[in-house]
Amino acid sequence: MAKNRFHDGDGPSQRQLRVGELIRRTLSDVLMRGDIHDPDLNRMSITVGEVRTSPDLKVATVYVCPLGGQGQDEVIGLLARNKSELRRAVSKQLTLKFAPDLRFRIDETFDRMDETRRMFAQETVRRDVEE
Repeated sequence: MAKNRFHDGDGPSQRQLRVGELIRRTLSDVLMRGDIHDPDLNRMSITVGEVRTSPDLKVATVYVCPLGGQGQDEVIGLLARNKSELRRAVSKQLTLKFAPDLRFRIDETFDRMDETRRMFAQETVRRDVEE
């Protein structure tokens, strides 16, 4: 039985990283150009921060953030509603054996960065770091 590298703590393979980045770029371009036939989705500005693929490349988890962080639930709903059209756009651009199933999640990276900055700005933490 083949080892599942993604779940063994080794992290994603080079292929997973490469395909994830290609999917990220493709989705970013499609959303930026407004290629999807949904006016509600096209009026929103959405950042695709990261795409993580499963080891077999059949599932792609897409981490997104609406501009300004407002309307997160609406963005996830709109992307889910247009998932098949987005999947077709990815499939058309990439030469993969299977078009991956797209799953959309809110990218919380920016929130964590803000929290980290806030923590480091605290006097007690700054004092501990400088010592």
